[in-house]
Amino acid sequence: MRVRKMPLGNANMIGERVEQLRNINNMKQKDLLYHLNSKGIIMTASSLSKLEGQVRQVNDFEIVALADIFGISVSKLLGIEQNINNHN
Repeated sequence: MRVRKMPLGNANMIGERVEQLRNINNMKQKDLLYHLNSKGIIMTASSLSKLEGQVRQVNDFEIVALADIFGISVSKLLGIEQNINNHN
């Protein structure tokens, strides 16, 4: 796992959680991109990296797909509900 070189941006509020969830689930970025693609969301590795670094805005349909991929609610992904390790 690479260490982030740049500080997190402020373009979205889910990027850090997406990266945490991806790591918790032992997923590489290419694995997450595959899952997004299977849901009809075409995203490049660069775009995902920017999402995780919070320097890219996230569309609502991407938020819903990411929550579904990780098996959590949109509220948990948005940080409204805490504890992303509890997948209920």
